Amino acid sequence: MHDVTDVDEPFLVAGSADDVARATRTHVQGHWRISVRKLPISRAAAIDALTAHIGIPIPEMIFGDNEVALCHVPTGWTIRFCAADALDAVDKTGRDRLQVAHAGDWARSRETSAAAGIADVRPYDWSYSTTYTGTEGWEDKTDGTDGQPQPPKPHLSPSSAALPLDLLRRRDPIVFHDDVILYESELDDNGISVLRVKIRVMPQRLLLLCRLYMRLDHVIVRVRDTRVYVDFASDRVLREYTAREAPFAAVQQSLALRGLRPDAVVVAMRDADRVADLLPVVHHSMEEVDLGQAALNGDSFGPPEHSGTA
Repeated sequence: MHDVTDVDEPFLVAGSADDVARATRTHVQGHWRISVRKLPISRAAAIDALTAHIGIPIPEMIFGDNEVALCHVPTGWTIRFCAADALDAVDKTGRDRLQVAHAGDWARSRETSAAAGIADVRPYDWSYSTTYTGTEGWEDKTDGTDGQPQPPKPHLSPSSAALPLDLLRRRDPIVFHDDVILYESELDDNGISVLRVKIRVMPQRLLLLCRLYMRLDHVIVRVRDTRVYVDFASDRVLREYTAREAPFAAVQQSLALRGLRPDAVVVAMRDADRVADLLPVVHHSMEEVDLGQAALNGDSFGPPEHSGTA
């Protein structure tokens, strides 16, 4: 439910720069500034403003002021994760025929005529299965350029690299970590769609995971993961996007084949960590940017930020 106490409340529920600062944790590691902001669930005015901006109804629980951001200070390159941009990457046209087909399956499974028209009354992806991979941008570092040509902007581009799983499996000490929820919907009590960001910073590297977990009961299960890896020694950044999905019944069967009893299967279906590896990959992409080299080249100016989608 939306937390409504003041319908005229501004978008930032904190209401002042001091409150926002108190809600923000910042950690500096090498050339990097890592910021996490966690505030209460958005209220009425913020919900209305976001709905108008995005153009579709938003999930029941929206944390519109929460954010996780990484900034490479020498170049000003940033990537951040926030609810507004994530929801803006949800299909708003209803053109995804697969989604409409799932809506029909869902309606038939509910045994109620009220659900039968859901595909017609909701011409958007009502499962909130965003393809958001973060918002790439650049802090303003012009400081008076007198109209001189600026060097190229560092940005993520397609890569054949792979995440260094051997390094990530090491038991390095964690110097900073957090878990930030961006939005959640119970899909009219027929499942869940939740987007959250987890980050852990080690002395030599960091890993950020932005995960969408969508379970539509009796229909489909989806996991969409964006991983951002930063190596502090080289300032190299990798961004991996992996989308997985499978029919609901197939996931149930896979859990049962692992020896889980029916009640344990129900519990496991609520846990994205227990389900993700059971789902086949339907899309995968990798990007990278070498900010260490960019800093040596003097690349420090960029255009307005843009949101990434897979």
